[in-house]
Amino acid sequence: MKVTAITLRKGNVLDYNGKLSIVTNYEIIQPGKGASVIQVEMRDIRSGNKDNIRFRTQETVERVRLDQAEHQYLFSDESSYTFMNTETYEQVMVLKEIIGDAAVFLQDGMLVQIESHEGEPLGVTLPDTVIMEIIEAEPVVKGQTATTSYKPAIVENGAKVMVPPFIDIGTRIVIRTEDSTYLERAKD
Repeated sequence: MKVTAITLRKGNVLDYNGKLSIVTNYEIIQPGKGASVIQVEMRDIRSGNKDNIRFRTQETVERVRLDQAEHQYLFSDESSYTFMNTETYEQVMVLKEIIGDAAVFLQDGMLVQIESHEGEPLGVTLPDTVIMEIIEAEPVVKGQTATTSYKPAIVENGAKVMVPPFIDIGTRIVIRTEDSTYLERAKD
């Protein structure tokens, strides 16, 4: 669908020069003289190449609408992850590069959102948080609990997370999947 460049926002997907690109950043530039322009930073979804493009604010661009569907994580192999559509029960294979670093938080049966264009998966959105158990943590140093310092800990999937000093081995914690940060103790 055609939209004016001034309406572009982070996360929009464009069909630009025959390639699908996602907007990663944008800035509206208003020079002292002349018309305003919008500087758009885009990343090609398939190749990963980045590009900076300037559009006149009233210029039209082709925005692509992505299909979103809920899928359940099933299993993985060397190069991909397999999910099942919760409505149609069709299985979809997603390359490891598409999920990226957040893949360490995938758990059996986890529900995720998969964005696709013409049947090709382009992105996977995990739940905002996951609950995991600490399997390795440094012991508390006396007096350390008075400060706001954090210590490294390893959770059951092998990921490192910085946690407060009072968290010990066996504690279940809530982790934000977006940036692998500790939020709180799990309430269970």
